[in-house]
Amino acid sequence: MRISAQVLFAWAEFRIRLGAKPGSKGRGPTPQQRIDSGSPGFAGRDLLREAVARLRGRWLFAAIALALLAGAVATAGRIAEGQAADDLRDGALAALPLAAGTLTGEIEKQRLVPLVLARDDAVRDALRRAGKVEETALDAKLKAIAGDASASAIYVIDTAGMAISASNAGQPDSFVGIDYNFRHYFTDAMAKGAASQYGLGTISGKPGLYLAGRVDDGGKPLGVAVLKVELGGVEANWRASGFLVFVTDERGVVLATSQPDWRFHALAPLSAADAAAAHDQLQLVDAAFEPLPIRRGAGDGLATIEEAGKSRRFVEVVQDLPGAVPGWRLWLLTPADAALTAAANTARLTTLLGLLLMGLLAYVFTRRRRTRRLRQEALARMNAELESRVSSRTAELTRSNTALAGEIAERENAEAKVRRLRDDLAQANRLSILGQIAAGVAHEINQPVAAIRTYAENARRFLEAGKTEPASGNLTSIVSMTERIGAITSTLRTFARRPGVAASPLPVREAIEGALSLLSGRIRDSGVTIVKPRGTASPLVMASRIRLEQILVNLLQNALDAMKDRPDPRIEIDLAERGDRVLISVRDNGPGLQPDAAANLFMPFQTTKEKGLGLGLVISQEIAQELGGTLRLDPDTASGASFTIDLRRIE
Repeated sequence: MRISAQVLFAWAEFRIRLGAKPGSKGRGPTPQQRIDSGSPGFAGRDLLREAVARLRGRWLFAAIALALLAGAVATAGRIAEGQAADDLRDGALAALPLAAGTLTGEIEKQRLVPLVLARDDAVRDALRRAGKVEETALDAKLKAIAGDASASAIYVIDTAGMAISASNAGQPDSFVGIDYNFRHYFTDAMAKGAASQYGLGTISGKPGLYLAGRVDDGGKPLGVAVLKVELGGVEANWRASGFLVFVTDERGVVLATSQPDWRFHALAPLSAADAAAAHDQLQLVDAAFEPLPIRRGAGDGLATIEEAGKSRRFVEVVQDLPGAVPGWRLWLLTPADAALTAAANTARLTTLLGLLLMGLLAYVFTRRRRTRRLRQEALARMNAELESRVSSRTAELTRSNTALAGEIAERENAEAKVRRLRDDLAQANRLSILGQIAAGVAHEINQPVAAIRTYAENARRFLEAGKTEPASGNLTSIVSMTERIGAITSTLRTFARRPGVAASPLPVREAIEGALSLLSGRIRDSGVTIVKPRGTASPLVMASRIRLEQILVNLLQNALDAMKDRPDPRIEIDLAERGDRVLISVRDNGPGLQPDAAANLFMPFQTTKEKGLGLGLVISQEIAQELGGTLRLDPDTASGASFTIDLRRIE
C-alpha cells in the first residue's frame, strides 16, 4: 500500500508539471514553453526520470531499513538464546550435585557391606569348610542382609572362584555352585583386597555394579564376599527429575542411564583396542558400542540429539565421580528447545516492536520538525520577554538575599552572644560554688600542711642525731601529704576550668566521686551522712565530666543548705538504669519544698534561700539538656526533696 501511494504521488506530480489540467498553476512548463523547447514530450521525459529516481531512492532506503530490521531481530534472538542457555546451564549445574549424590550415595551405602562380611566369623567358617557342608544358615543371613541393604544379591566365593553361599540360594536363579573365576572383581579382590566391576549378570542378565572384598584368615586368603548393586532405582530417580542423565566409564561407554536404550553405547566411536578392552572389562559379548546420537555445537555449549527424524537441543554439563568408581563421569542434559525458542521469539518480538515504535517516533519527530520551525520565532520572542522578566526578578531576589543574609548574620551574632553569656553564667556559677567550698578546702589543706611541718621538724632532729631510718620515714610521709594536697588542688582547678564543647564517654561514678571530693570538707563539717550508690556498676554516658559535676555540686549544695540545723541529716545518691537511660537521683531528708516554690523552681531568679540568686537550678537544667538529658524534681516525695538527672546510656 505504501509503494502504491508513492507511485500515485509521483504520477500526480508528473501530470501537474506537464500542465495536463487547463488553467493549471502548477510549476511545470506551459504549452507554449513546450513548443519553444522544440519537442512537446521533452519536459515530460525529464519529469518521468525524476519521479523514477525518487522512487528508486525510496526503494533503496526501504530495502536498507528492512535489512537492518531483520539483522537486529535475528541478533536479538541469538542473544536471548544465549542468555536462556546460560540460565538453563546454571539450573543444570545446580541439579548436577543432586544427581551425582543419588548415585554415589547408593554406592557408598553398599560399599561397606562386603568389607564387613569379610570380617564375619560365619563367612570365614563357611569358606574354611567350602564344599563340605551345605551353608543354609549363611544363606539365610546373606538374604537378610541383602534385604536390609536393598542389595540385588550377596554371595561368597571360595579361592577357586566357586560360589558357596548366596542370598538367592534355593531359587531358580541361585548363584550357588556358579564359577566366577572369570570375573575381574574376583581376581582383583583376591590380589588387592577390594575391587569393583560394572557388567551384566551371568544368571540374571541384568546390569549392575559388583563390589567385592577379600576374606582373610590370619593373612591367608579364604575367598571373596561380593555384593551386586543394581542401579534401577537411581535411574528411575533420574528419569523422574526430567533431566537426561547417564554415566560413562573411562572409555566413554554408557553404563547407568535414564535412557535405557543408550546403555552400552559410546560417546564417540571406539578404536579396536578400546572396544576390546571395553568388552573385557564389561564382559559383554555382542555389544557394538554404537555412538550416541548426540551432536555438539561449536562453542555454544548446546548438544543436539537426533532420534526418529527429530532434533532436540539440550544444555549439557558433566562432573567426574572419583568417589563412586574411578574413571566414571556423570552427564546431565537439560531440554532446551522450549526455553530457547520462547526466549528467542520473545526477544525477536520485543525487538521488532521496539524498532517499529522507534520508527513511529522518528516519523512523528520528522513530521513535527516543520511545526517546531514555525514556533521558533514565537518562542524566541517569548524567550526574550522571559529573559527580561527573569533579569528583573533576579535583581529583586538578589536584593532580598542580601537583606536576608544581613538578618541571618545578625541572628547568628545574637545567638553567639547568648551562648557566650550562658557559658559565662555557668562559669560564674562554678566560681560561686568554689567560693562557697573554699573554706572547707582550706581546712583540708591546713591539716596536711601542719603534718608536713611536724614531719619536717622531726626529720631534722633525727638527721642531727644520725638516725637516718626514722628521718627517711618522715620524708616519705611528707611526700604522701604533698600528694594529698596536689589531689585537692587539682580537683579545684579542674572544676574551675571552662569546659570544652566536645563530650566523651564518661563513667557516672567518676562524676559522683568528683563532686563529693569537691564538697568533702563541707560535708564533714556539716555532719551530713552521705549514702553512695549501691553496687559497683558504673554505666557510661556521653557527657563532659566538668558539666555533670557542676549539676551534682549544685544539687548537693542545695541539699546541704536545706538540712542546716536538721536532726540526723542524710543525703542519698542513687544510680539506676532503665532501658537506654541512666537515672542519677540526689535525695535529702530536709523540710522539702512548698507547692508554690516547686512550681517555679526552674524559673530564673526564683529561690527559697535568703541570699540565693535563683540561677543554680536553671543553669543545671540547661546543662542537662545540652548533654541530651533532663533534670527534674521528683514528685510525691515522703520527706525532703529529690532531684533526678536523666541521661542516655551508651554501650
